[in-house]
Amino acid sequence: MTLVCIIMFPEMKNEMDSVTDVFANMGGFTAAFGMDRLSFGELMGFYGIECGNIIGLGGGFFAALTGVSALAKEEKDRTAEFLLTHPVSRFSVVTQKLLSVLTQVVLLNIIVAAVNIAAAAAIGEQLETEQFILLHIAYLLMQTETACVCFGISAFIKRGSIGIGLGTSLALYFMNIICNISDSAEFLRWVTPYAYAEASNIISESKLEYGLIAVGMGIAAVGAAAGYFRYLKKDIAA
Repeated sequence: MTLVCIIMFPEMKNEMDSVTDVFANMGGFTAAFGMDRLSFGELMGFYGIECGNIIGLGGGFFAALTGVSALAKEEKDRTAEFLLTHPVSRFSVVTQKLLSVLTQVVLLNIIVAAVNIAAAAAIGEQLETEQFILLHIAYLLMQTETACVCFGISAFIKRGSIGIGLGTSLALYFMNIICNISDSAEFLRWVTPYAYAEASNIISESKLEYGLIAVGMGIAAVGAAAGYFRYLKKDIAA
């Protein structure tokens, strides 16, 4: 999807200035997605708004679904009896599953970044290196936090739930929209990982919000630790 967006950019480039002016005057809608700080007529601004929403929401869904099924799938697929009778500790099982989840998240980001760099080169455009790297680091960290939170949730459910994974990711996404619109909801920036993966902030300021990232990685660690704690003590049905 991001590949298609980038390939379409040259055809839309000449019309983007008027689009930018329209979106800049749409009040709360503009603030919700940070469209008042980026220009649709520049590739990096277009990338941050169009591709950023696809990668942010789609990547969040992927991370959530991967994480929420990791520890619950043995009971859901009735393979716990086969897995846990092998000479391997539960701690090792949880560790390998967590590493598997994180590996998939990292691979997703590498593939998406590589495809988008190639797509920009194919249309004769160049993405701003520093901003592009910072943006994708933020997406990786955001997806890591989402995956770890859902990984922890996975240890507390028996059959796995796509709904729980999607619901968690959507809730975090809409928290960020709410705090962008309302000053009274500013505290939500410390809860949702989408706050430090906000393309408009990263591209316009060329920096990451390290305080929010530190809190987010702390939440990720708590989520992963909860998964370990619960799974090591859990009565797992075969």
